[in-house]
Amino acid sequence: MTAKTANKVHVLSCGAMSCDLTWLLLKAGRTMRTRTEHQRPPEWYSCTTHCVLVETPEGTLLWDTSCPRDWETRWAPTGLQEYFPYDQVSEEEYLDARLGRLGVQPQDIGYLVLSHLHFDHAGNIGMFTGTGARLVCHEKEKEFAFGFEGAFNGAHLKTDYAACDFDTVSGDTEILPGVTLIEAPGHTPGTMSMKVDLPETGTMLFTSDAVYMGDSYGPPATPAAIVNDLTAWYASVEKIRGIAERSDATVVFGHDAEQLRSMRLAPDGFYA
Repeated sequence: MTAKTANKVHVLSCGAMSCDLTWLLLKAGRTMRTRTEHQRPPEWYSCTTHCVLVETPEGTLLWDTSCPRDWETRWAPTGLQEYFPYDQVSEEEYLDARLGRLGVQPQDIGYLVLSHLHFDHAGNIGMFTGTGARLVCHEKEKEFAFGFEGAFNGAHLKTDYAACDFDTVSGDTEILPGVTLIEAPGHTPGTMSMKVDLPETGTMLFTSDAVYMGDSYGPPATPAAIVNDLTAWYASVEKIRGIAERSDATVVFGHDAEQLRSMRLAPDGFYA
C-alpha cells in the first residue's frame, strides 16, 4: 500500500516581533547571567513568525495566521505590545500579502488549523470569516481560550477568536492525507504541532511553540519564561523528538530566526 502524503508545503515568512530572549529561552550564557556577567545587557531577539500552507489531494490547509496589521492597537489592552512589538515586518510579509503572492485567496483555504490561540498565531483569523474554511484547534485550547473571565489572559486575546466556531481535535489526529496534528501541550493547554509527509522531502515536523528554537530543543531541552505547564512541556518536547527520530523528520521550530532564514520560503521556494 502506498503511504498517504501531502503534495506540497509552502513556508510563509511573516516578519518578526522584537522581544527579550528570556521570554523564549532560559539558558545559561544567553539569558541567565553568572555574577561575572551580571552587567551584560539583555539580548533582544528577532522573534520570527511564519505560517504554513499545505496542499493535499483532499484540500488546502493553512497552519496558523501570524500577527495582525493592527497589532499595536489590538494588543494594547494586554500591554504586551510593549514587550513583543511586531516591528520587523515589511508590507509583503503580512499574511494577506504572502498568500496573494502565491495566488491564494482566503476562500481557497479549506482548513484553517491553529496550533494554539495566542495573538501571534491567531491574529488574522478574521480574514477567513465567511469563507467556508473549517477552523480547527485542540479541544483543551478551545476550553481554556473561551473559559477565562475578561478580555485576555496572557497572550490569549478574545477579540482574535471570540466570534469563531471551531471544530476541535484531541490526541494525535490525521486531518488530511499526509497531515497529522500532534498533541503537544505545555506552552498552552492545547498547543499542537503538525507532521507533514511529503513524497520527495520526506517528513516535516512543524513544532509551533511546543519548541521555540533549536536552542530550546537541545538535548537537553531548555524551557522559557512563557510556559503554561512545565512538566507537560518537557514531555511534549521528548514526544516530538521521538516522532522526529522515528520518521527522520526535518524539525521546524516555532520562532527560530536563523533556521527560518535557511529554509525554502514562499513564494520562491517550496517543499514537495
